[in-house]
Amino acid sequence: MSDTTDTTAADDTNTNRRQPFPQGFLDTIGTGWAERADEIPDPREAAPYAAARRQALSARFPGQRLVIPAGGFAQRSNDTDFPFRAHSAFAHLTGWGADAVPDSLLVFEPDGDAHAATLFLRDRATRDMPEFYRDASIGEFWVGPRPSLDAVAHDLGIATKDLGEFAATDRDLVVGRHDELTSAVSELRLEKDDFEVRQLQLAVDVTAKGFDDIVRELPRIIAHERGERIVEGVFHLRARSDGNWEGYDTIAASGPHACYLHWTRNDGAVVPGDLMLVDAGVELDSLYTADITRTIPVSGTFTPIQRTVYEAVREAADAAFAAARPGMKFRDLHDTAMRVIAARTAEWGLLPVTAEEALDADKGGQQRRYMVHGTSHHLGLDVHDCAQARREMYYDGVVTPGMVFTIEPGLYFQIDDETVPAEYRGIGVRIEDDILMTADGPVNLSAALPRTADEIEAWVSGAQSSRG
Repeated sequence: MSDTTDTTAADDTNTNRRQPFPQGFLDTIGTGWAERADEIPDPREAAPYAAARRQALSARFPGQRLVIPAGGFAQRSNDTDFPFRAHSAFAHLTGWGADAVPDSLLVFEPDGDAHAATLFLRDRATRDMPEFYRDASIGEFWVGPRPSLDAVAHDLGIATKDLGEFAATDRDLVVGRHDELTSAVSELRLEKDDFEVRQLQLAVDVTAKGFDDIVRELPRIIAHERGERIVEGVFHLRARSDGNWEGYDTIAASGPHACYLHWTRNDGAVVPGDLMLVDAGVELDSLYTADITRTIPVSGTFTPIQRTVYEAVREAADAAFAAARPGMKFRDLHDTAMRVIAARTAEWGLLPVTAEEALDADKGGQQRRYMVHGTSHHLGLDVHDCAQARREMYYDGVVTPGMVFTIEPGLYFQIDDETVPAEYRGIGVRIEDDILMTADGPVNLSAALPRTADEIEAWVSGAQSSRG
């Protein structure tokens, strides 16, 4: 990475990284540049959908000024930042995804019974302005050109103004500061529109290709002492080439690591005979993400005990899918899966009580030792979408057409868990699919990926045959 220059006089933390500009440079840097045409794009596909979302939000807050920030860069260390990603509410209400300009603001100004929306962002800097060559965070010389106000207005169908013209007021309701508004923009995403459904299906399809890449590269993964990192890297290549990024840190958990629910260290070996749990999702340029988990026998074949555990998890997933319907309580998806988990762990002699006792709301829960997480969460612009929604709208809410959520039961027997026989220890299994609820019932968006134990084995075998 290149040394930063003399960026700003206020930057006192990186004096060793700033180089002074000689006068000759200052006299000539603003000259000799070709004239730059302002390219005005056609409106993007998301624009009319975002307009409808703004109208819906406007109706909830008549007469109040609303401010939805895109957010800015987060510092990684010293003068390096993490990649910028716009706040999900901002992306949802503007249609602006991976190409959003940092620090922009969407403002709803009261206008009679409705609102006038204005997008405030930094206008282009001319080549004779110090920002062009001095500012390593936003200067064109450093990070490339940003769109003009006119280009963004045509692209998104929103009136635009320069960020410097924005003036905050004491009456502003700001996402992240005002609880009711923060919940409202989250709840607005509970039901996906047609554009969002298409984006989520595309994210799932690209993610499926990433899983195919992993299975195809199993020999190289096994050969490396930190094979989990190779899994992560193989998936990252797909995510960056066909999408924007991963929607969350990839979990590439082999052997006993599969029993750690959020294993993202990914520094272990991938050993034949073990199971490998991969939980990964591609985020598109629109910022919509998939969230899929498959558990794969590294050698290509499940052992009898691995197969037993795997098919019990699949039974729980299938039961939750069969129960899913419009009008049900969202929490009932989890309860349905847990009935299967309780029945199977009791059947295997792992519980100190019966399955019925384990399911008692007050004194039960013994089966939760082996599946401590929930079965479902909403999915969309965030992997755990709509997280700021009120409980009565989310966990205690009603499932309606347009909702997209996961079904992801699991069983995890940690390597040092002496409540289970030795042959169970170190086995971790999760199966996760992305589900769209329609008026006619659930649709599994990720159904094209193998799910049954037989299908998984055939998948691995077929991938290795195609290599040879």
